[in-house]
Amino acid sequence: MNTPVPVSFEFFPPKTDVGYEKLLKAHDELKVANPEFFSVTYGAGGSTQERTINTVIELNQRGVPAAPHLSCIGSKADAIRDLLIKYQNAGIKRIVALRGDLPSGMMGTGGDFNYASDLVAFVKAEFGKAFHIEVAAYPEMHPQAPNLDKDIDNFVAKAKAGADSAITQYFYNVNAYKHFVDEVRRRDCDIDIVPGIMPITNYSNLARFSDACGADIPRWMRQALQTCGDDVSRIQRIGLNFVVDLCQELIAAGAPKLHFYSMNQSAPTLAILERLKA
Repeated sequence: MNTPVPVSFEFFPPKTDVGYEKLLKAHDELKVANPEFFSVTYGAGGSTQERTINTVIELNQRGVPAAPHLSCIGSKADAIRDLLIKYQNAGIKRIVALRGDLPSGMMGTGGDFNYASDLVAFVKAEFGKAFHIEVAAYPEMHPQAPNLDKDIDNFVAKAKAGADSAITQYFYNVNAYKHFVDEVRRRDCDIDIVPGIMPITNYSNLARFSDACGADIPRWMRQALQTCGDDVSRIQRIGLNFVVDLCQELIAAGAPKLHFYSMNQSAPTLAILERLKA
C-alpha cells in the first residue's frame, strides 16, 4: 500500500495468549502499509515492562523495526542502562522516551529522573547514536503543564537534550498542531513532530479516554457522534470520515509522517489508509 507520507503504528502489550495472537495478526495485516516502525507501550512505573520487552523483541524479528516505550519516572539509572543494553543486544534501534506516570499510591519520583529530558540526555550520554529517540508532544498542552508556553519550552528542552523526533498525543484540531509546530520552530527547534492519530470506533470509550488525558473532542464532532446513539456502524462510518479529513489536512499542513494508535487492531487504521492511498 502506497501511503502519502510515512506511517508508524502503536500497540500495547497484551495480557493473555489470545490477546497476543490478536496483536500478531494485526501486526502482520498492518505490514501491508510498509510502516517505519511499530511502537509498544507500557503502564505506569513500568507495570507491564516485562511484557513490553518480550513483545518488542518478538515484533522486531518479524521484519519491521519495533520501538519500546521507555518510562523513566521512579526508575534508577542502572536499571535503565541495563534495559537499554538488553534492547541494543536484541537489535532495537529506536525508543520512545517518556517521563511516564508514577504507580498509584507512590509518592515522589523515587528514582534518578524527574523529566523526560533527563532520560533523553542520559541515553545520549550513555549510548550516543545507538538509538533513534522519539519523545512525546502535546499540541493541546500536557494535562500537568501550567500553561502552553511552558509546555512548549519543556518540549524544546527534550529536543535540545538529544531527541531525534516526536510523536504527539492524539488530537482532532489541526490548528492546535499547526500552532504547536509554529511555536516550536520559533524556538529554533527543527525536529520532526509527527501527529498521533486515533481512529474512532467507539464514542463512549473515546470520550472517556479523551477527558482523562486532556485531548479535546471539538463540540461539533461530539454532537455528530452523540446523535449516533448505539449505532456502532454509523459511529465508525462518521468517525472514519472525520479522521480521514484530519489526516488530509495534516498532510497539507506539512506533517512529515503519521503515527496511528492502532489499539491492537488493524481494520480501523487500514480503512483510513485505504482512503488516503497515494
